[in-house]
Amino acid sequence: MTNSPHHTIVIAGGGSAGIATAASLLHRRAGLDIAVIEPREQHYYQPGWTMVGGGVFDKEETCRSEASVMPEAVTWIKTAVSGFDPDAKTVALQDGSTVTYDLLIVAMGNRLAWEEIAGLEETLGRNGVTSNYRYDLAPYTWELVQRTRTGRALFTQPPMPIKCAGAPQKAMYLSCSEWETRGVLKDIEVEFHNQGGVLFGVEAYVPALMEYVARYGIQLRLGSNLVRVDGAAQKAWFATADGEVERSFDMLHVCPPQKGHAVVAASPLANEAGYADVDQHSLRHVKYPEVFALGDCSSTPNAKTMAAARKQAPVAAINVLAVLDGKAPTAAYDGYGSCPLTVENGKIVLAEFTYGGKLAPSFPSWLIDGTKPSRLAWKLKADVLPAIYWNAMLKGREWLAKPTGMA
Repeated sequence: MTNSPHHTIVIAGGGSAGIATAASLLHRRAGLDIAVIEPREQHYYQPGWTMVGGGVFDKEETCRSEASVMPEAVTWIKTAVSGFDPDAKTVALQDGSTVTYDLLIVAMGNRLAWEEIAGLEETLGRNGVTSNYRYDLAPYTWELVQRTRTGRALFTQPPMPIKCAGAPQKAMYLSCSEWETRGVLKDIEVEFHNQGGVLFGVEAYVPALMEYVARYGIQLRLGSNLVRVDGAAQKAWFATADGEVERSFDMLHVCPPQKGHAVVAASPLANEAGYADVDQHSLRHVKYPEVFALGDCSSTPNAKTMAAARKQAPVAAINVLAVLDGKAPTAAYDGYGSCPLTVENGKIVLAEFTYGGKLAPSFPSWLIDGTKPSRLAWKLKADVLPAIYWNAMLKGREWLAKPTGMA
């Protein structure tokens, strides 16, 4: 067997967290030997898919080539990861080769487990069944919203953890806002089936959301989990405490169950839930000191949002460089997550919080009070955040993302 190529730092995953961390490392130490493993040719701004489903963005605005975001100074390995051997400091690749490292950063995202809902995969994108969790399906959400004038619309949320816990609600509120504007909302029965026991996990934001639930006449179905779909018959079945419940629909927006990335879950890096097992503050693996993980694939108990990855990337970069220099990690991630809840077209409840649901506003309350709907917060999501993503986060520019030190 030929010798495996070796790099000082190997980053598994060229999505948001991986690219941001590579850029952050290079911003701090130019010339660093970094390899990024990523098979995809396209790079997506996933928070924009809610806006696509609401008729605000075109889907093409949320996609650029992977080559355009890959830092020029890194080695791009254009294949997929097939396994990890952290004892040998080796990453196995799908093409049969391997690569070795001094330090490994795992940023492979999580897995959308569509197959766990019986009958769902074969009806996605038709029969009124859609999801903003896929690039190709978000436009169909908007098509259904425009076309629906009467009947029943169901919106679902599975057990945690999921990408952006507010996204299933965002789809619902934007749909209702459009129906309200067109004067047809009174003829549409809207139901929110959420497996959880609360509308939103951080209590301070619930009152504002409940005002919109009342305004739109949404029927909350808490403790209700989608388990089966018959697209042709336009019927869905939900597991509840009282048994299985059948509901007919004209539109069904599904948030799929989500799991740890399959390759991570099958590796020694995973915890019992299938996520890379890291310290929630340093992002360093609890067993393998040469390994860090961040983003949706990690075990950190924060909300899995783009904003979390934006805050985690500089923490990972600072701590990786410290370990590379033979020192202890010095930067700490505080669990920050942000969920801009699109409660109507033109207004957002800007939820920002850290571990334990502690509020963590980025702006003074006189400018944006995150617990209340705001037009300025809408401008932030629609106009400012995409530019910050493409031109700052992925370039190692850390506006409002400076990490704190270890306690």
